[in-house]
Amino acid sequence: MPARTKIRSQITHLECSLTGTPCGYVIPQRLSPDSGKPLLVRYDLEKAAETLTKSDIVAREPNMWRYREVMPVVDPANIVTLGEGFTPLQHARRLGKHLGMSSLLIKDEGVNPTGSFKARGLSAAVSRALELGQLKLTMPSAGNAAGAMSAYAAAAGMEAHVYMPRDAPMANQLECVAYGADLNLVDGFITDAGRLSGEAAEKHGYFDVSTLKEPYRVEGKKTMGYEIVEQLGFEVPDVVIYPTGGGTGIVGIWKALDEMEKLGWIGSERPRMICVQAEECAPLVNAYNKGEEFATPIENPTTLAAGMRVPAAVGDFLVIRAVRESGGTALTVTDEQMVASVVDMARFEGIFPAPEGGATLSALQLLLDSGEVSRSDRVVLLNTGSALKYLDVLGPALGL
Repeated sequence: MPARTKIRSQITHLECSLTGTPCGYVIPQRLSPDSGKPLLVRYDLEKAAETLTKSDIVAREPNMWRYREVMPVVDPANIVTLGEGFTPLQHARRLGKHLGMSSLLIKDEGVNPTGSFKARGLSAAVSRALELGQLKLTMPSAGNAAGAMSAYAAAAGMEAHVYMPRDAPMANQLECVAYGADLNLVDGFITDAGRLSGEAAEKHGYFDVSTLKEPYRVEGKKTMGYEIVEQLGFEVPDVVIYPTGGGTGIVGIWKALDEMEKLGWIGSERPRMICVQAEECAPLVNAYNKGEEFATPIENPTTLAAGMRVPAAVGDFLVIRAVRESGGTALTVTDEQMVASVVDMARFEGIFPAPEGGATLSALQLLLDSGEVSRSDRVVLLNTGSALKYLDVLGPALGL
């Protein structure tokens, strides 16, 4: 491993995701002042490649901060970590055999701190907020993101204010309270919670870490892409199937692939990115099917998968571009299909996935049936969280 003095962030600036206009990163930034669209973090990848090499990475710490050169925190003292990342990429042999596949893999994000992939984004966002002196945070969340922010804020000694739909899973409500967050339950959807969180930020000076409304959560999420490639021996899978609410994961993985090519880790090959949404909340799928880049919000979204109950995604065009550029597709599954797949993944592989994770298996079955995915493809399913966070909704669905 290179001397730790050489392993530092190579962040250079922020960039508007729509227009490409650069802006500075040394002061708190949220959306692009140029367009009101998400900002993306850019790095000196030529400089990063000097130390972030295939050979050196092997000996680094087994968490997402192993990719320090392409992470946004400048001073390591500001990193707030609970050991998130470097989750297992399981070869799903029994499930694969059941489906007639030899190369089916499950990236199991349910083993992260706080039980979901949200730990990645919030570790990065809270760390960067700390570095920028933003010690009072707020966010809207349908569940897992709020628990993650509350945990990392607690670890950093920061204030956490959460706005959550009243019907969010009880586990998520309880963990926010346990971590000491100020929990505000909202009658309505995640968009209603977002409006109230934004008003609180404006009134009280909180820093709002909403999905893609600040630049740093996507940097934590992108490490899933780095890990998948590293865990496959620096090869790219054929297909990545991702359960999509706000879409930060797809945006992050797609960004990671571009960075890895510039680092010399991979070539120009890319996996086909598959966006999966719930049948009753599918703004991105609707836009994709209409050939559009920007999605029309869903008025009354319903699904038991709280993380997919997102009626409008601020980064809609980024998700849709990634799907199209990769040669992938977007499709929906029903709640009943998700629940059946939760059971299948658990019984075949011993992984108890959140409904969102079940949605990826449901989508795979549809894609195999349609021929859009081949049984010879190397496919990665993203299980974004643990079903243990959803017992109150899964119990009735399973007849308990």
